[in-house]
Amino acid sequence: MSKGSAIEVEGNRLELSNLEKVLYPVAGFTKAQLIDYYARIGPTMLPHLRDRPVTLKRYPDGVDEEFFYEKECPAYHPDWVSIKTIASKGGKRDRVNYCVINNLSSLVWVANLASLELHVLLSLSRDVEEPTMVAFDLDPGPGATVLDCARAAFEVREVFEGAGLRCFAKTSGGKGLHIYAPLNTPTTFKETKAFAHAIAMLLERKNPDRVTSVMRKDLRRGKVFVDWSQNDPHKTTVCAYSLRAREKPTVSTPVAWEELESALRRRKPEALVFDTGDVLERVEKKGDLFAEVLILEQRLPDLSAAAGD
Repeated sequence: MSKGSAIEVEGNRLELSNLEKVLYPVAGFTKAQLIDYYARIGPTMLPHLRDRPVTLKRYPDGVDEEFFYEKECPAYHPDWVSIKTIASKGGKRDRVNYCVINNLSSLVWVANLASLELHVLLSLSRDVEEPTMVAFDLDPGPGATVLDCARAAFEVREVFEGAGLRCFAKTSGGKGLHIYAPLNTPTTFKETKAFAHAIAMLLERKNPDRVTSVMRKDLRRGKVFVDWSQNDPHKTTVCAYSLRAREKPTVSTPVAWEELESALRRRKPEALVFDTGDVLERVEKKGDLFAEVLILEQRLPDLSAAAGD
């Protein structure tokens, strides 16, 4: 990528700023590298962003300084950045004009805003009340690790398979894992949230010493919190291939089930940590391991099927 302050992407001119600013001090990772990563991962990441209202998590002075979430797309956005207006639940506004990142120009533009993390709805802008997937955030409590999350992930997969559904895994880019079961068929958040809650409670009943479905932090020591509550029209999850604001520039990375199995067998939690360079290399070799999440059509079964009743 050009080191200058102005570049052209898809015929659109972008003025870049503060390219030498270090955003990840421990890694010496600069804003120029941030923009370069998003520009290079763009062709793989854009299908997961396309037509999904996005919340920007911005770190203008880097990961060690103040950050803010930005739902309202900045008023100074270029006209080639799409907007989706959605009624707001609470807050100061009765509606929010979200950015929708449908092209590489828009992705580079939000990266230039130091939007390290990109969080999207589980629904598309054409119908924000209709989720396209069921999602779980497997979050390790104190004393637990990503390997405990991997064990829980296989248990989630077993329940999904019992209900006739395939599911896919990605790292959170932090300490946990995310599990997505694509639907891409008509459903509602009321149905997906109830379904996810039932699965989380089932796993807790089966493994009370290792899993909890309750958000209370005092109940999470040594356990994996199976967060089912993300299945909500007003909540977002970090997009596949998004950077995370951690000490190093780690990425929420799709992984194969064989990789989770290998990490468990070798007892190597570090095998499930990927930075920007790792991800670009993985995509070149493996392609998009999350591609089927966008196209696989599955119907949500009734709750008795999920619970094995």
